[in-house]
Amino acid sequence: MDAKVTWKGKLAFEAIADSGKTIVLDSGSDAERLGPGPMEVVAMSMAGCTAMDVISIMEKKKQDVTNFEVKVHAERAEDYPKVYTRAELVYEVTGHALDEAAVLRAIELSVQKYCPVHAMLSQSFPITERYIIFEDEGNGARRQIAEGTYVAE
Repeated sequence: MDAKVTWKGKLAFEAIADSGKTIVLDSGSDAERLGPGPMEVVAMSMAGCTAMDVISIMEKKKQDVTNFEVKVHAERAEDYPKVYTRAELVYEVTGHALDEAAVLRAIELSVQKYCPVHAMLSQSFPITERYIIFEDEGNGARRQIAEGTYVAE
């Protein structure tokens, strides 16, 4: 994989990868920012990578998922280079008659086997995973039916 960034002025850079897709990275002041900063992209990449795995596995398990989010909270060191020191992923899965065991297995497969971003980052800092399962009650309403923490065996 190859990628490059091209300066666009101030602290903004256009990033392009082999796919030809681009994003703008920017560490300027919040009012002028054209895109997320590099560390934000790292956190978003981890959430996106595991989310893609989990939804794919849930679909293969024929789970009726109607909404799905992965939230990430990452803490950074106070001193430079201000690396991440820990992170928590929260999987919020909404659907009809979802199987908690299927959700747990999907998370397990993602973090133990498939997500390269999680695998790489977990070598540098601890990452915990929680899940919340909601029953879709229609019209945007949902009812929490389960929650827990994924713990690697």
